[in-house]
Amino acid sequence: MQIQTIDAIAAAIFAIALLHTFSTKLFEVFARRHPSHAGLFHLLGEVEVVFGFWAMVLMVAMALSTGPQHAVAYAESRQYTEPLFVFVVMVVAASRPVLELVQATLGRLAAALPGRTETSEIWLGLALVPLLGSLITEPAAMTLAALALAPRVFRPGMPEWKKYAALGVLFVNVSIGGTLTSYAAPPVLMVASAWNWDTAFMAREFGWKAALAVLVNASAVAALLARDAARLTPLPQDAGRDRVPLAISLVHLALLAGVVVSAHHPVIFLWLFLFFLGFTRAYARYQDALLLKEGLLVGFFLAGLVVLGGMQQWWLQPLVSGLPPLTLFFSALALTAVTDNAALTYLGSLIPDLSQDNRYMLVAGAVAGGGLTVIANAPNPAGVALLRRGFDDESIGAGGLLAGALAPTAVACAAFLLL
Repeated sequence: MQIQTIDAIAAAIFAIALLHTFSTKLFEVFARRHPSHAGLFHLLGEVEVVFGFWAMVLMVAMALSTGPQHAVAYAESRQYTEPLFVFVVMVVAASRPVLELVQATLGRLAAALPGRTETSEIWLGLALVPLLGSLITEPAAMTLAALALAPRVFRPGMPEWKKYAALGVLFVNVSIGGTLTSYAAPPVLMVASAWNWDTAFMAREFGWKAALAVLVNASAVAALLARDAARLTPLPQDAGRDRVPLAISLVHLALLAGVVVSAHHPVIFLWLFLFFLGFTRAYARYQDALLLKEGLLVGFFLAGLVVLGGMQQWWLQPLVSGLPPLTLFFSALALTAVTDNAALTYLGSLIPDLSQDNRYMLVAGAVAGGGLTVIANAPNPAGVALLRRGFDDESIGAGGLLAGALAPTAVACAAFLLL
């Protein structure tokens, strides 16, 4: 296979972007040591900025090596529906009427469960909400779970290593929790049509195994956090705010449902989003500040990953083709951590005559490894954007996330391989 110069350049830039992603905490250290350039270091320390920044570098390199027209043509050939959708669904799902309704529902369910209410709320946030991702899509589940868990888990007073343990479980559970249907998990969506995998197939082959792993992971971490959750007083809520009328909450839920249903049609969900913005302005007294900045940063991250990832097919696809099933599973598990599981399964769907066993192993490995890094699964950057302020230095370290995700990833692997 003859490697084009631009392919080698793109692979090198992708490798640098990966190193940058895993080194963002270092830039925060530089910001403290060099206050005159703190703004630049803070910018480069934002994990959501990394892939968008290096995608820009790739476009400049492509324009210089192959010409501006080729660079523009490549950028326009990419599919940006997922970054747009994640941005929209983050903002809508995190709106105050939706969040208060979800938190109230989780509170009532927790009160009905045996044991302490705060432990039950943590368990529901790590188990029920990720499994709901099979209905409302994984990005929406990540947004709701992160915001529901933040006051209980990702807060001052909770030991840092326990926060990472909870974060690892959250990311893994969201990644596998979307496999009960054929449309909610990005890595499944990439192959469902090509391989004729419908929701019945997903529930039979993946869903029940994933659900069992989610329950085991959530139960283990809820038990780990129980003592700390009991001793920590709840974070104070804003007093004196107007109670959100049920009608307002129902409109927000209807708009969220519309966005989810039209997830693959950006013209429709962007139209709904514009209506949502107008509605929130009309009833501003029942709103908090929308997560526009956080959503835009996550969309920027994912769009950069789309641009950079599109140039990696020349080495990724040959790497996963021709492997025996078990080797393919662990290869997909490892590659997911440095590529994005949806991109990996998409490349697998292009391999002709891939056996049914290999198809299963490819997708199972990809979703099982979806919590290992920030870039392993599309919703992960959203979780980082919403939760990083609860960690020391207001940043999430790649090493801490990996350590926290190892045990729940092992549970997911056991469920997919042994059941």
